[in-house]
Amino acid sequence: MYKHFFKQLLDMLAALIALILFTPILLVVTIFLAFANQGKPFFFQQRPGKNGKIFTIVKFKTMNDKKDEHGNLLSDAIRLTKIGSFVRKTSLDEFPQLLNVLNYAK
Repeated sequence: MYKHFFKQLLDMLAALIALILFTPILLVVTIFLAFANQGKPFFFQQRPGKNGKIFTIVKFKTMNDKKDEHGNLLSDAIRLTKIGSFVRKTSLDEFPQLLNVLNYAK
């Protein structure tokens, strides 16, 4: 029991420190992605977590929502924005998931 508590506490502390340290970079990325994605810099998706409990994952939105003439989304390669490509290559798109770590206690 104590092991689980301290691991969770350590995870949350590490996530908080990482978010604080990277806030300037994350703000710049958020602004650029907002311009590239019509004001929507984040992507939200429902996923199963521990014990099958559904949670909402948060990531930076690296692709736009462009569709073809039939209303189908274009291929990922076409929809990937330039800033989105950079964000993926540097793995910055994973940083908003630290919010999920902080939200774990709920």
